[in-house]
Amino acid sequence: MPTTYLKKASKTPETETATARAVVEEMLAAIRKDGEDAVRRYARKLDTWEREIIVDKDEIRRRASEVPAQVRRDIDFAIDQVREFALAQRRSIQEFEVELHPGVTAGQRIVPVNVAGCYAPAGRYAHIASAYMGVATAKAAGVGRIIACSGPFRGGPMHPFLLYAFDRAGADVILTLGGVQAIATMAYGLFTGTPADVIVGPGNKFVAEAKRMLFGQVGIDVFAGPSEVAVIADDSADPAIVASDLVGQAEHGHESPAWLFTTSRALAAEVLERVPRLIDKLPPTARDAAGAAWRDYGEVVLCDTREEVVEVSDRYASEHLEVQAADLDWWLARLTNYGSLFLGEETTVAYGDKVSGPNHVLPTKGAARYSGGLSVHKFVKTLTWQRMTREAARDIGEITARISRLEGMEAHARTADDRLAKYYPGQSFELGSAVTV
Repeated sequence: MPTTYLKKASKTPETETATARAVVEEMLAAIRKDGEDAVRRYARKLDTWEREIIVDKDEIRRRASEVPAQVRRDIDFAIDQVREFALAQRRSIQEFEVELHPGVTAGQRIVPVNVAGCYAPAGRYAHIASAYMGVATAKAAGVGRIIACSGPFRGGPMHPFLLYAFDRAGADVILTLGGVQAIATMAYGLFTGTPADVIVGPGNKFVAEAKRMLFGQVGIDVFAGPSEVAVIADDSADPAIVASDLVGQAEHGHESPAWLFTTSRALAAEVLERVPRLIDKLPPTARDAAGAAWRDYGEVVLCDTREEVVEVSDRYASEHLEVQAADLDWWLARLTNYGSLFLGEETTVAYGDKVSGPNHVLPTKGAARYSGGLSVHKFVKTLTWQRMTREAARDIGEITARISRLEGMEAHARTADDRLAKYYPGQSFELGSAVTV
């Protein structure tokens, strides 16, 4: 039987690219010409921000006092997880010298870039995790100077939780700037006098296009598009968890694909029935984003064999790839194209996005065919994977739920809630206050 699409996307990520390209080209030209004056104009026009661009140390300390103790502990825990994974990656790259032929010696040095620019978006959600994913990884790599940027949050200053995360992860300079003007500022060294050698961090289509256009003048992490998730599931998978995870990623935005690859028609049918119901239960902002993403970009692909699933999955080369199927080691040995791999029901994209350790800045739009995600050795293809016991999922789940809700991402939180309810029925957990907007 050939591959069957039980649900087929009506759009592709390329659908929305042309407009972004024209807007970014005009903005970069203006900033190249007028420098900091142009940046201030865009900050005023796009973000209504007219205050200081650089956040001084006194402001950082004052705003840190606004962060509740539990939030600080959760962010600190997540930073430690990301830093330890990044340090392990750094240790995996060894300096060496070798005599290739008598008298011919070759060697390798590991030298970090001098300046890194780390971006975290500030639009629909407060992207706390994006702040430490970039900065903590750059710090672990030994980068000498780290410049961090994020925009004003909903008309006010940078979100205090995001500012705290930037500072605790090790940023040397923090700027209140978002969007294209932030990427250009780091590339050209405006306000700091030190142009970035590499710029990393997720963002919307305008941020992604700015990084693409500036690539060559600066290094970048990945050519990024809207966030993606694919779930591989067989008849052993729980359709409620599969549906929850698809919705959990679809809330990222209107253009975020969510794909299911399965050998089970019964599971596919149940997931197709559950997903719209889960979306309908979300708060308005997440419901709007996830509803559009599932309608326009969601797909359900029915395959005959697991070998066929591998072929389909590698062709899609998804940013996040979950495997909820029997014989996890079989899948780990055969899957080759993904940004980050999540093995087993016990782990999920939200865990990786927020807390567990491997970086969440990952290739999209098929780039996982030739590139891995952000890492201390980002110039080689680096594949990350996860496996988690249920005991660990309990600890990670609580903190994931709380951080997700602080960011306004209720569907992410519910992927943790659903696991805790399933694995520990009748027990209560501190999961934060549910998002209502």
